[in-house]
Amino acid sequence: MEEAKFDANFLTGQAEIWQLMFAFTGSMALKCAVQLRIADIINSYGKPITLSQIASHIIDSPSAEISYLERIMRRLVHKKIFTAHHSSEEGDTLYGLNETSKWLLWDTKPNLVALILVENNPWMLAPWQHLSHCVKDGGHPFEKAHGCDLWNFASKNPELNKLFNDGMGCMVKIFMGAVLPAYKDGFGSIGSLVDVGGGTGGDMYEIVKSYPHIRAINFDLPHVIDTAPNYPGVSHIGGDMFVSIPNADAIFMKSVLHDWSNELCVKILKNCRKAIPEKTGKVIIVDVVFEQDNKDAFEETRIIMDLVMLAHTTGGKERTEIEWKRILEEAGFPRYKIIRIPAIPSIIEAYPI
Repeated sequence: MEEAKFDANFLTGQAEIWQLMFAFTGSMALKCAVQLRIADIINSYGKPITLSQIASHIIDSPSAEISYLERIMRRLVHKKIFTAHHSSEEGDTLYGLNETSKWLLWDTKPNLVALILVENNPWMLAPWQHLSHCVKDGGHPFEKAHGCDLWNFASKNPELNKLFNDGMGCMVKIFMGAVLPAYKDGFGSIGSLVDVGGGTGGDMYEIVKSYPHIRAINFDLPHVIDTAPNYPGVSHIGGDMFVSIPNADAIFMKSVLHDWSNELCVKILKNCRKAIPEKTGKVIIVDVVFEQDNKDAFEETRIIMDLVMLAHTTGGKERTEIEWKRILEEAGFPRYKIIRIPAIPSIIEAYPI
């Protein structure tokens, strides 16, 4: 049988398009694994197990479709989410955990379970269908999909509000685990601190646990604060950062400014400047800083996150250092310092004088 000859670049290009076209199958299989708690089932055995063993422990499923499970696991094993090897004794394939699948464990902190569930929720996926419309006509994908922005939609939808807050909350220990060691000298001299857009207060609680002398205020929209738990040493205040911000020695903002346009970032930062002392105050921003030469493990994730901002926010984006400098200067922060951390974002420390 004569083998057809094709140019290698032709085949490679075709294969890459096929893979990208169906890349969503990876995230859907990942969501499925989280919903079925497959990683937790395997972890409960303490060793690799068979499909039958996994299926027998799926909650509310007396007759799980093992053939479906096998095909989903094939995709996840190929993406190196789980391990698989053939058992010579029983003849079955045994599925195990690795360093990647451990991030799918519901009962182990930190994990990315809640973020996977919210980002792959139909409400959050719908805006992605409108990217080309927005390129041609302007506007914002989330508003085209749902008729309002994410924040208004969440305020009227308790289910999405909880999903979103849980998703943001699961990143607390991940990001703060990198922020606190890198910024250990920066928090020590602060007497009072406001976390602007602090969600349900998890970030502020992590700071207070390490620096109990700080008078800590968690500040966010009223419908977010209404769901916030009580944290020792943290006060919750509801309000609107576009109107005013509680006074403090310093302001902390993590993954907030990337949600907004340059103009609105300037407005937020000007309110921050009013809330801190002229000579000794500072704003601590934890957000992505794009760098051309930053080839670390999160390089592609930062690019992806910029598209997430395009799909889900009203003018938000990830920014280069030059773009941050322009925003900070316009808002009245002529000096800043960038601190790189082993995480997706960096720390930007900005000063009013």
